[in-house]
This record gives sequence, structure tokens and C-alpha cells, in this order.
Amino acid sequence: MFHIKPRIIVLKAIPKLQKSISTTQTCQSNHKLSSFLEAAKMPEKKLRKLVFPFEDLERHLSSKVNTSNFQLFQPRYEDIKMAEMFFTPSKKQKIDYFTSAVRMDHAPLITQSEVCFIGRSNVGKSTLIKALFSLVPETEVRVSKTPGHTKKMNFFTVGKAFTLVDMPGYGYKAPKDFVDMVETYLETRHNLKRTFLLVDGSVGLQHADRIAIDMCEEFGLPYVLVITKIDKAKQGELLRHILEIQEVMQNHTVGCFPQPFLVSSLHYSGVYLLRCFIAHVTGNLKLGPS
Repeated sequence: MFHIKPRIIVLKAIPKLQKSISTTQTCQSNHKLSSFLEAAKMPEKKLRKLVFPFEDLERHLSSKVNTSNFQLFQPRYEDIKMAEMFFTPSKKQKIDYFTSAVRMDHAPLITQSEVCFIGRSNVGKSTLIKALFSLVPETEVRVSKTPGHTKKMNFFTVGKAFTLVDMPGYGYKAPKDFVDMVETYLETRHNLKRTFLLVDGSVGLQHADRIAIDMCEEFGLPYVLVITKIDKAKQGELLRHILEIQEVMQNHTVGCFPQPFLVSSLHYSGVYLLRCFIAHVTGNLKLGPS
């Protein structure tokens, strides 16, 4: 039996004052880089920087730094094109918001593969989901600059392929029932294939994030660390945060996928790669030979 309720409560209590701007948006139009097919028209050097953002940062690291884990998931462009099909609506595949739940007995009974996104309040979770679903501009992904905007578990169905769940944020302004809602979901959701734990690249790994990592480890969950807002930090600061996160992953985790995923939802850096990884871990995409 895991005794983690007291630890998760700490996540709620961490004070982090932020300026609150009450604006809420939904997906309304396609970004010019929503599609990899459009991005593929740019020069190869720019395209690789967009698809594999770590490659551009790697050249600034010391040769003594082992970067092999940053390149474990290196799909071909053809794989990325195939993955995009699962994020593109068609007559046979509807992609849309499905329902919300505040307790597990309200959660939909879905048998298809599921992934969930979790992270500190204001880490850019809903914004990243909006970028992932940007090929479906009518999908209602609510985004706010107000920390703690997501109060429920929001379920999005991607045809018959998989379901994506936007979880409430932990830390500042977490919902009062965060523990019962999120902990129960993570512990009992049998069709959950991967948990995506988001860390703000502009501020690095925080105490609350370490507690969330411990929670995933104690539950024995397969999970992935996604480093968001890589466009918000200075290059040296970002590299320092990335290496600190990598050290924790290598020496203090068992269930974490060894490669962190770097993303900028604003510039779509790393978004195509993340789409491909999701399609792969949900069993919908078999990667071709490298």
C-alpha cells in the first residue's frame, strides 16, 4: 500500500504567487505550422531544429556530457507524417472534447488506450494540448493565463485510436479535491498507457515536480517528462535546467522514459515528435526501420 496522500497534499500547498489575467480561449484557427506536411516545405536545417529541438542545443554542451538518452526516440519523417494522421480529423475519425469528471465514478468507461497530461499550474499543459490538436481548430481546449484554470479531468477522444486526458494542475491553486481525483485516476485507470509529466523549462524542476515524480514512481507508472516553454528561457539557463532534469531521470527514477521531450507550444518545436511518440505508445503506430 502506498502512503502518498500527505505528500500530494504538499503539492496543493506550495505557494507560488503569479499575476492573474482572466482570459480564456478555445482553438479557433489553424496555425501555419500545425501540420508537419507544411513544415516539411522549409529548409532541412530549420525543419530538424523544429522537429528535434535538442539537436540545436546539443552543440552548446561540453563533449563530456552524455547525450545518448536525448536521441532514443528518433523516428523517420515518414513516421511523423503517419502519426499526424491520427491528429487529423476525417469522416472515419472524429477528434473532439468528450466529457469532464471530478471523480473516478464520473469518468467515462473507455477501453481504448489512454494518455494523460499532468503538471504544475501554469506549466502550459492546456496550451500544449491545444497545439497537439491544432489540426482540429474547432476542438474546445480551454486555455487561460490564470494558474489553476483546469479544475476537472477533461477527456478528448481521438477516434477509436486513443483518449487524451487533461488533468488539473498541482501546486498553486490546485482544486481542493486534487488528491482524490488525480491519485485515484492514476492508480486505477487500467487503460492508461503513459503519463506525460510536464516541467516548465523556464524555471526548471521544482519541489512540487519532484513530489509528482515520486508519486509516479510509487504507483509504478510508465511516464515521460516533457519540458515546456523552451522558448521562454535563455539558452544557458535552459541547458542547465535540462541537465538537472536528466540527472534526476538517470539516477532517481525507474519508470521514467529516459528521454525528455522538449517543446515550445508557441513555435511548435517538438510538437510533431510528441505526436509521433503518443501515436506509438498507444499502439497505433509501428515505427519503420531507421
